Amino acid sequence: MTDIVLSIVMLAALALLAGAYALWRRTGEAKNPALMVLLAVIAVVNVLIWTIPTSTGEAPIDQLKAAGGE
Repeated sequence: MTDIVLSIVMLAALALLAGAYALWRRTGEAKNPALMVLLAVIAVVNVLIWTIPTSTGEAPIDQLKAAGGE
């Protein structure tokens, strides 16, 4: 289940980036597209936090699965 959630978050980040580019090209405005890019970066960093292995060599998502949290 968590794999699906992380996949949806990544797809949402890609959609935010595409939407920010389209909004910037259409209106020339910078504030809202910049906030959309910031949100996409935050989403990707959250996914990385869950998937990059720690010093023990195990990713937090694997630890969650091993503990029976899924």
